[in-house]
Amino acid sequence: MPHMQTKPNNYAFIDSQNVNLAIRDQGWVLDFSRFRTYLKDKYHISKAFIFIGYINTNQNLYTSLQKDGFILVFKPTLNLPDGKAKGNVDAELVLHTMIEYPNYDKALLVSGDGDFYCLVEYLKRKGKLLNLMIPNRNRYSSLLRKFSQDIVSMNDLRGKLEYKRQ
Repeated sequence: MPHMQTKPNNYAFIDSQNVNLAIRDQGWVLDFSRFRTYLKDKYHISKAFIFIGYINTNQNLYTSLQKDGFILVFKPTLNLPDGKAKGNVDAELVLHTMIEYPNYDKALLVSGDGDFYCLVEYLKRKGKLLNLMIPNRNRYSSLLRKFSQDIVSMNDLRGKLEYKRQ
């Protein structure tokens, strides 16, 4: 029997707010269904966790993300005085990356937020960092520049991953 090369078992941890805002800032909308397929094909992502503020009127979005194969981790949101909802997912993302630590070969972190510096540094030191995927290479935390050799950006993925109305 020829030896079967086993596919890596990698997990993605996605800061949905950071990704969403940074992609929209570039003038396009991410097609999450295509993004999930891309993560599976290119990075062997078996589980993709998406960290997202919970707003009860967004049920359709949550259902569709789950259908696309994302595991949703909700953060309660606060309603700010300006009417916007705020759900900071940093602690949840860090916690889940560590809870799942024994279960994955490598982690793909998807965010340009410098608050994840300590997590990226730890994963890298332990040999568990696959990549740091930042939504916009022109606008992300300068704290993360230290990991430039581990950074992949989403800027050039527009052609592949832009949401187009059917």
